[in-house]
Amino acid sequence: MKIHFIAIGGSAMHNLAIALEKMGHSISGSDDEIFEPSRTRLAERGLLPPSMGWFPEKLDQKPDSVILGMHARADNPELKRARDLGIRIYSYPEFLYEHSRGKKRVVIGGSHGKTTITAILLHVLKYCRIDTDYMVGAQLRGFDVMVKLSEDAGVMVLEGDEYLTSAIDRRPKFHIYRPHLALISGIAWDHINVFPTWEGYVEEFESFVNLIEPGGTLIYCSEDQEVLRIVKKNGDDLKKVPYGLPDHRIESGTSHLLNGSHAHPLKVFGKHNLMNIEGARMLSRELGVKDHQFYDAIGSFPGADNRLELVASNYETAVYRDFAHSPSKLKATVDAVKEQFPDRQLVSCMELHTFSSLSKNFLDHYKGTLDGADIPVVYYNPHTLELKHLPRLAREQVKKAFGNKDLKVYTDSEKLKKDLKAMNWKNKNLLLMSSGNFNNISLKDLLSDITEQNY
Repeated sequence: MKIHFIAIGGSAMHNLAIALEKMGHSISGSDDEIFEPSRTRLAERGLLPPSMGWFPEKLDQKPDSVILGMHARADNPELKRARDLGIRIYSYPEFLYEHSRGKKRVVIGGSHGKTTITAILLHVLKYCRIDTDYMVGAQLRGFDVMVKLSEDAGVMVLEGDEYLTSAIDRRPKFHIYRPHLALISGIAWDHINVFPTWEGYVEEFESFVNLIEPGGTLIYCSEDQEVLRIVKKNGDDLKKVPYGLPDHRIESGTSHLLNGSHAHPLKVFGKHNLMNIEGARMLSRELGVKDHQFYDAIGSFPGADNRLELVASNYETAVYRDFAHSPSKLKATVDAVKEQFPDRQLVSCMELHTFSSLSKNFLDHYKGTLDGADIPVVYYNPHTLELKHLPRLAREQVKKAFGNKDLKVYTDSEKLKKDLKAMNWKNKNLLLMSSGNFNNISLKDLLSDITEQNY
């Protein structure tokens, strides 16, 4: 097939393009901007557009179908030409659903933890040599791409994002997939630019439950009260499997999962990650993995990129980075690092970067989230507010919202980097939390200065 991608540079889009090219399809694409690592990865496969921009004439070659990315606007000239020519247009979730029609669909949803749970499940299935197709929202160690498609695999594992499908399809992505086996990890209000009320946000998860195939299975975190309420109210024809925090202990800085008299050391830590592991174990069971196989596999799980990822360390300091940006994930991540290293001071540095986190009406939800840190820090870029068409935010507003008198607030990334580098890092850990990049701070430069410090 000839397939054209509108907005090929997106995280999921470029991985889908590569997956389809590997299957032998002829791929073309366009975008107005393509950043790393998408740019290099597309270039390596010969899929990088020769020029940036939109070129409606590309559609005159009449591809069999067009896949539309979320980044493309509704008035995109290539989209208009495709419609005029009557070419079949898919969003990438719709295309993945069409590919998986004859497979058992497994969808992991939730406001937080879904990437990690998907990554754990894929790690275990690979360890057990169970062939599966998949789509996950982060690069995983041991996997070449974030999307794998095949004709032979009987299972398709999908990370179920609740954000919108495309500019012309306002359904949440996870409503498209209609799973046979589903999981909800937890519900905490997010994406307020799309879901302006808590009630509206929660309704999308109720719809997700009701879109599970009849007779399917729902695995859910029983420690989340909103999830419990939804599960009791919906899906009467489903098999429902709860999970919670498994037995565990921390010994010499390493978390161990307890299974009877056996203690299985882990490479990841934190109560939220332990619950993610337990959710993945329930999913694995439903896919035919025995518990002893799961425990054998989980010890080698390295974590997903940018999810409590250890990026540098020495004998006095460890530096972690995490995608955390929502209030619930922020608190869970801070508490996890502090619990794992109770004898070290924790410097927690968070960037306000998403629309929700930079919105005055949402900011109060962050109250107390950094209280577990010894030195709490928040950074935001005033230019990001301009790009998102949000009103200016004063440092004092941020400090008041977090409710922490010790909070340090920065709007200059270079000043932040300078102050972090000047700090004495003896017996301290650094936690960097953002869905952005702190205005392109050189992480390599910062880490080398911290870990090579002479105490």
